[in-house]
Amino acid sequence: MPSPYQTYQFPNGIRLVHRQTGSPVAHLGVAVNAGSRDEKPEEQGMAHFIEHLIFKGTSHRTARQVLDRIENVGADLNAFTTKEETTVYASFLSEYYGRTLELFSDILFSSTFPEDEMRKERDVVIDEINSYKDSPMEWIHDEFDTLIFGDHPLGKNILGTPSHLRKFSREQVLGFTRRQYFTNQLVISSVGDIGFSKLVKLTGKYFGVQPACEGQPERLSPPDFKKLDVTRKFSKHQSHIILGNRAYSYHDKERYALALITNMLGGPAMNSVLNLELREKHGIAYNLESNYQPLSDTGIFTIYLGTDTRMVDKAISLVMKELRKIRDEEMSSGRLKIRKEQLKGQIAISVEAHQNEMLSAGKSMLLFNKVDSVEEVITRVEAITPSDVLHVANEIFNPSALSSLIFTNGKK
Repeated sequence: MPSPYQTYQFPNGIRLVHRQTGSPVAHLGVAVNAGSRDEKPEEQGMAHFIEHLIFKGTSHRTARQVLDRIENVGADLNAFTTKEETTVYASFLSEYYGRTLELFSDILFSSTFPEDEMRKERDVVIDEINSYKDSPMEWIHDEFDTLIFGDHPLGKNILGTPSHLRKFSREQVLGFTRRQYFTNQLVISSVGDIGFSKLVKLTGKYFGVQPACEGQPERLSPPDFKKLDVTRKFSKHQSHIILGNRAYSYHDKERYALALITNMLGGPAMNSVLNLELREKHGIAYNLESNYQPLSDTGIFTIYLGTDTRMVDKAISLVMKELRKIRDEEMSSGRLKIRKEQLKGQIAISVEAHQNEMLSAGKSMLLFNKVDSVEEVITRVEAITPSDVLHVANEIFNPSALSSLIFTNGKK
């Protein structure tokens, strides 16, 4: 079956990926292969800070005019920063493709980073950091990254720290963008009702004309890792727990088996293994999930749960019991088939959310220079065998490597 995605590369290296739909609502994003792991030690928080600053004025527009340009026609404008990417995206009526592309080109290539806006936005981001720390469910994940990656850039909080933010100068901001925002590391992703030839022409008008500036991110490999178990005092009623390990990168074939196991253990379905065992059977955890985040050269697997402090030891024991079962007992083909069907259904549903599809396609182009169809992904899920699951479980859930981080008030 031919791919539903059409791609094009401009002479300056910028890539475009598109799937045409009949929906009146379009989704467009620009992903740049630059994130928090690309920061120097003194730049911690810079990638995310720039994500804020690109909306604060260009050589053609004030900050207010940037927002008005497409929000005045009902568009939803947003952006985010990860360890390895910065993405700007919008959802809008398909008739406004040209307007959206022009705005994105303006903010990515003509932002001026005014000093007065930088001063105001520092306080906004510092407030974001403080509010984030008020949410232990989110904060503990960042702290776990620090636990397993240490002083490596992957171990640093994406938001940065107030002390770093207060020292950032306009020259540092410009220096980061010059060093990391390469045209061959930029992908425009689209899902909407527009013909591909028309989209190529519009994109070329605003992006294809940019001067070529090609390069590759220079990223440090993560250091060797040893198991760590850390407990920290936390003055709240509930305790928060993460168990986890380093995991496979985007380029490892084992990532599909780990994605299936992750979904089976603590995915969104209420019949996930840990939800049935801890919440339904024992009633000791309300918030519970497992996550697997692959990166370009490594990955992170985590199990998170929140529980009453008196139940911490029991909760960890129950989780370890379930992990031991997956390590020690090869899954039956019947049970594996059920879990494959569950994952396949969730993949198909996620693509129906066209904004998610657009973001996923852009990331895939950044990583692999192609986008797999849903059918191709499902074929890889179908190929997972019981021995694959057993192999992955014994690597990732090995007790000698599985680390823990606990936030607790200690009053058991």
